[in-house]
Amino acid sequence: MADAAEVPKVSDCLFCKIVAGEIPADVVRRDERTVAFRDVNPQAPTHVLVVPVEHQPNVAASAAADPAVVADLIGAANEVAAAEGLVSSAAPGTTADADPGYRLVVNTGAGAGQSVFHTHVHLVGGRPLAWPPG
Repeated sequence: MADAAEVPKVSDCLFCKIVAGEIPADVVRRDERTVAFRDVNPQAPTHVLVVPVEHQPNVAASAAADPAVVADLIGAANEVAAAEGLVSSAAPGTTADADPGYRLVVNTGAGAGQSVFHTHVHLVGGRPLAWPPG
């Protein structure tokens, strides 16, 4: 894994600064391609952001530049969900009454609600989530 200081970043990007360790965050998972940290303004009891180490402005740009990183983000989010107790212990393909569940949200573009232009996935859970979201 490259040292965080060696990873190219956008100097004014909040998430690049978190990845580089320049801004403190409650990091819950890190590997060579992704970092997951708790949202400072949580919208649910569990609200974690999963970001790629390498800066791209949104998921469309990430998918074009490195499609595998999108799978890495989803995989990392699923691992965090399991660690947070959001994954049901019921057999796959069955419905459990107490299935805690979780939601993965990706906002792409300002019109969709993206406010930090560094690809990220919101992992939210820990309470019943309604649809539509808003």
